[in-house]
Amino acid sequence: MSDADLLTLTQWMSPAFPVGSYAYSHGLEAVIAAGDVSSAAELELWLTGVLRFGAGRADAILLVHAMRGTVPPEELAARAEALASSKERHQETMEQGAAFTRAVNALTGAERPAMALPVAVGAAAATLSLPPARVASLYLHAFTSNLVSAAVRFVPLGQTEGQAVLRRLHEPVAAVAAEAAEATLDQIGSASFGADMAAMVHESQQVRLFKT
Repeated sequence: MSDADLLTLTQWMSPAFPVGSYAYSHGLEAVIAAGDVSSAAELELWLTGVLRFGAGRADAILLVHAMRGTVPPEELAARAEALASSKERHQETMEQGAAFTRAVNALTGAERPAMALPVAVGAAAATLSLPPARVASLYLHAFTSNLVSAAVRFVPLGQTEGQAVLRRLHEPVAAVAAEAAEATLDQIGSASFGADMAAMVHESQQVRLFKT
């Protein structure tokens, strides 16, 4: 594992990378507006569920298999789209995946097609000398960090309080990444029904700060 490759991945996962992740709340805006997430403790519980039982775990497994090339990337991309439980979840993964691919192609000279975000990241990271669990953990950390940032702005929470939540989520992030590194594609599943319903409710909100 080279320092150069680790820095490359860190750049890709940075909020400064032009993916536009700040515009997506993964349905969190809907539950905050409804009053179901109004504190740091409730945010931590919500995000832990998304990581362990929802899109966090599913995305990590897709990313790992994209890195390893166990199946063609277009097959993984189709599976990722099929796993999107709502219009906004599909929009979220496809728009961010397209933006990520455009940026990486421009920087590396690659010509990869646009695809769902976890598959796009995994396919690009296959060129780096990094273990899949490490890539998955940084991916999940970026995903979680973005949602914490959304909550800091919209609940609102203090910056320090938000960072304390993110620190406590390091354990589930690492655990899910390690599990994903050993999981088969058949083990992808989701049981985060509240988060899925929140994404569907968000579609019809009259006032929205986030795309999803």
